[in-house]
Amino acid sequence: MFNFLQHLRVDPPPATLALGALPLGLLLFRYLQPASRLAQIPPTQERVLILGSTSGVGRTLAHQYAKRGARICLVGRRESMLEEAAEECRKLCESDRVLCVRGDCASVEDMAKVRDAVIKEWDGIDTLIITAGVSALQPLMAVAGVTATKDGLSPPHATTEGMNHAVGVAKAALDGNFFGPYIAAITFIPLLTSCSKSPSILLFSSVAALIPAPTRTLYASTKSASLVLFQALAIEHPRISFLSFLPATIEGDFRASAVDTPPNSSPVIHEADPNKYGLRREVVASRCIQAIDRKEKTVFMPQYMRIGHLMYWIWPAYVEWRARVKYNFRAE
Repeated sequence: MFNFLQHLRVDPPPATLALGALPLGLLLFRYLQPASRLAQIPPTQERVLILGSTSGVGRTLAHQYAKRGARICLVGRRESMLEEAAEECRKLCESDRVLCVRGDCASVEDMAKVRDAVIKEWDGIDTLIITAGVSALQPLMAVAGVTATKDGLSPPHATTEGMNHAVGVAKAALDGNFFGPYIAAITFIPLLTSCSKSPSILLFSSVAALIPAPTRTLYASTKSASLVLFQALAIEHPRISFLSFLPATIEGDFRASAVDTPPNSSPVIHEADPNKYGLRREVVASRCIQAIDRKEKTVFMPQYMRIGHLMYWIWPAYVEWRARVKYNFRAE
């Protein structure tokens, strides 16, 4: 009898099992997804510190936070541009909600001054956004004075002067892209931990930190260093929501800050015109704010760059070829 009943048992089809598991999966996803920050810190109560807000995405972020009614502190090295950005923000919100402090992210003294200012004015901050950084546009051997020709390298070896110059350029790139975020982390992580209901840090990095590109050796390596630094800090400080933002090329004049541009000359740009083909600053800034509100961890923009990252693991030769095409780079 038992054997007969076993033969009568009908197993549910796979589709039925999948439909039954779907609600459970959605409930699990909802449970594991972090709660929105907006429930803890309404936009008009948020205290936002933007390092690198005199131009580019940093300046656009300042505009958008001003429209939301947040209290914003703008920080940048160029005083005239900093005052311009602050005045633009004051026209978008109540003027007493805008604070600006001139400072260099790579300076311990300047960052301590910024920290003292936000403590005095607001008793702390809720959101730290680090957009400050520098670009580097040349192949590494070119920075050292060695150029590629159809017959090989010329000269065949880097001179001592060329090597020293390349080291100096690397130090400038490290100051802007690594030591700036490094000092900011040391300065503001204790403040965020002690004074905010929902502390958050956004590191504005680059997809080049994960997918290498020709002519971006110094830029990519220094961006990668700060990216891994903040990923490790996220583990050490779980109370803080850390977000790594990894965009592709963005419109604007960021390349004017290239630390490897030869003296008395304009930077050499190898890829297509960023102002024609780059991501729009307003769209990038909006996505940054959305990601902070949602407590996201890592954002690629455009999203297909995440696939490019995976492709570099699976088929690196293809990704390297596509990188050469994008940057109009020909290996001799």
